[in-house]
Amino acid sequence: MAIEVKSEIGKLKKVMLHRPGKELEHLVPGDLERLLFDDIPYLKTAQNEHDLFAGIMRGQGVEVVYLEDLMADVLKDNEELKEQFIKQFIAEGNVADERMKEYLFSYLYDIPDTKEMVLKLMSGVRAGELKVRTNRPLVDLIKKDSQFILDPIPNLYFTRDPFACIGNGVSLNCMYSRTRRRETLFGKYVLENHPDFAGQVPFFYKREMPYSIEGGDILNLSSKLLAIGISQRTTAEAIELLAQNIFADETSEIETILALDIPAVRAFMHLDTVCTQVDCDKFTIHPGILGTLRIFEIKKGKKKGELDVLEVHASLGEVLAAHLGLDKVTLIQCGGKDIIASEREQWNDGSNTLCVEPGTVVVYDRNYVTNQILRENGVRVLEMASSELSRGRGGPRCMSMPLEREEI
Repeated sequence: MAIEVKSEIGKLKKVMLHRPGKELEHLVPGDLERLLFDDIPYLKTAQNEHDLFAGIMRGQGVEVVYLEDLMADVLKDNEELKEQFIKQFIAEGNVADERMKEYLFSYLYDIPDTKEMVLKLMSGVRAGELKVRTNRPLVDLIKKDSQFILDPIPNLYFTRDPFACIGNGVSLNCMYSRTRRRETLFGKYVLENHPDFAGQVPFFYKREMPYSIEGGDILNLSSKLLAIGISQRTTAEAIELLAQNIFADETSEIETILALDIPAVRAFMHLDTVCTQVDCDKFTIHPGILGTLRIFEIKKGKKKGELDVLEVHASLGEVLAAHLGLDKVTLIQCGGKDIIASEREQWNDGSNTLCVEPGTVVVYDRNYVTNQILRENGVRVLEMASSELSRGRGGPRCMSMPLEREEI
């Protein structure tokens, strides 16, 4: 199968990453909030850290592929598709001036190396790079060479969010923020046109659908069980629509979806920033959500298109154990019982782990309190450097898109 992800913990066989590029160097203080960053990472160190991340996974026998390479494969030697993609990318980049659209298209289309063109789309285009005048005298006098005609996409190294693998299909997501919506174009063209995926992947959600949903909120707990966070970036409406499409698809094995209502704040932006699975019966958890969490069980209704939804009045641990067929699960608290450590390490994604096989996880080294607690609970911890990557507010799970896992 082109996509096969039926758990969070099955041995990871293939993963998609994006190595951070010049889009990070195109962050400036005045645009940080709009581009969803709190600080500016130092690119050279971020790339070194990311290479270490990829190396850790290769060391565990994982095949690592890169989004930029897959996209270049799709467009290379296909001039019609290349033209279509560039025009759509520019149109969705909020370039209003028709003449500027033409200049941009010519500039991008004429980049001779396809991968370099893809990387340029990711990093953004400044006015000075086009070396043209619009013949609009006021605009030409006011516009600065440093001004971006096409914004950079600095969040792209968080490959988890634009689409989510669910069983043998995907949710191609409608992103919460305008600044991230072009990210899903790369997923669309790769999944629809790359020979490894074309015609083999059912879509349970499409980027044109009206409600926001992001991959960091979607956890595959088993072949039959999905958990989705109702969060700052994923709406209840999107979860209902996704559930209807999953239950209507004959290829899907999902029988139950657990919707977990978490606080809609930046610190808890996705479910996987406060909860990830690290072993068959173990989960990391940020204790700050436990007092406010509401849990809803969603099943297929009796009539076509209907859903049966029931609020579950039990603890998260009890709900997870019951649905996974276990006597109990262990919830490993980020930072342990130290409130200061818990808040600090959750901000630096202490709960955001990437499981490469049952009981083995990749984590940021900076979260030393949580990492030691994981070890004390029998979890094998593979630490990676994180001084710069963590500035983007995402951890190892956020930075990875598993494409294939072994079944449990």
